[in-house]
Amino acid sequence: MDKELQNLGGPDPEMKNSPIAAESDEDFDALRQEGEGPVCYFNDRVFGDGEYIRSGTAYLRCDNGLWMPAGNVED
Repeated sequence: MDKELQNLGGPDPEMKNSPIAAESDEDFDALRQEGEGPVCYFNDRVFGDGEYIRSGTAYLRCDNGLWMPAGNVED
């Protein structure tokens, strides 16, 4: 993973954010329906499908409007 990704921190509930899926989410299909199509939002910023971000110690990948876990930051 690109160690140069800026840490965007946690999602701000006052800003537009796409849903973040957990690998154990039973409501995955419902979360997918909430997605915005080929883009994801994180704190009002737009990211294209397949782009990665860092949120705290986690990497997330945009997957058709849904943030998917993509690993953790190694210390």
